[in-house]
Amino acid sequence: MTQSITTTKKTLEGVVVSDKMKDTIVVKVVRFVKDPKYGKFLKLAKKFKADDKGNTAKIGDKVVIEECRPLSKDKHFKLVK
Repeated sequence: MTQSITTTKKTLEGVVVSDKMKDTIVVKVVRFVKDPKYGKFLKLAKKFKADDKGNTAKIGDKVVIEECRPLSKDKHFKLVK
């Protein structure tokens, strides 16, 4: 008996900060998080490497990336648009 498990893939929006690698871009994702103790909103940023076949995205572009299977040691996302 086989079970089919459907999972939703994580999608993130961010800005391309580097396109110097072959078929890879670095995307900076900024999010706002409310501090649990003081209630102040904090701006947190994290960089993700994403697969970009054909090097279509350039520095400064707003992009959407989607989670996928690990493509390398650091790459776990692919470019959607």
